Amino acid sequence: MIQIVGLKKLPLIKEGNNLADFIVRAAKEEGVPLARGDVVVIAQKIVSKAEGRVVKLDSITPSAMAQKIAQASGKDPRHVEAILGESAKIVRQKNAHLIVETKHGFVCANAGVDRSNVEDQDSLTLLPADPDRSARNIREGIRELTGADVGVIISDTFGRAWRIGQVNVAIGLDGMSPVLDYRGQKDMFGYVLNVTQMAVADELASAAELVMRKSDGVPVVIIKGFDYSPTKGSAKDLVRPEDEDLFR
Repeated sequence: MIQIVGLKKLPLIKEGNNLADFIVRAAKEEGVPLARGDVVVIAQKIVSKAEGRVVKLDSITPSAMAQKIAQASGKDPRHVEAILGESAKIVRQKNAHLIVETKHGFVCANAGVDRSNVEDQDSLTLLPADPDRSARNIREGIRELTGADVGVIISDTFGRAWRIGQVNVAIGLDGMSPVLDYRGQKDMFGYVLNVTQMAVADELASAAELVMRKSDGVPVVIIKGFDYSPTKGSAKDLVRPEDEDLFR
């Protein structure tokens, strides 16, 4: 049986906070101490805050390109400049929608630059500079504090090209493979599977979001009972190469 438990007793995260310590303490207080094989899903926003990936709008000077895009989209030109600063290239732009490829290689709206759930409404959060490294540091911190070898996923909300609505996906990961590869195996009728790869890290991130809920103050979820083999992994393995991407 899989259990999905949201942690509600974490304080507001500030730059320099030790997330591993906060997560371990909250898990104990809420009666769900971390154990080997658990998966810890952490909202990107608190990772960015802890790592100081927050910028104030009044510190940003918009470029001519940012001003041009802002005029067409209705966005704050300083916000647009922050998006451009985090982008490798613009993939699509239509009205207020700006889809970019981030410097990490993710394709998403606004390069993950966001104003929601930030105490100072004149500030923006940026994605962690290296989300896999962030996950690795938190995982190592949890292991030092508890002795438990867990999987860690950093999640963020992305839209989907074919579907209405957003879901949480893995943008950083450590301690597990992000994909369960069934290729070469047989289905229940004996047919060999040729293309089936399950994005289990994204599935776990989306499952966690069911109890995270942005308005409820639950930035961390512990998933117990999911069967996986501890191994090295990277969330970048979930990014479809551009030469296989029909939308780029």
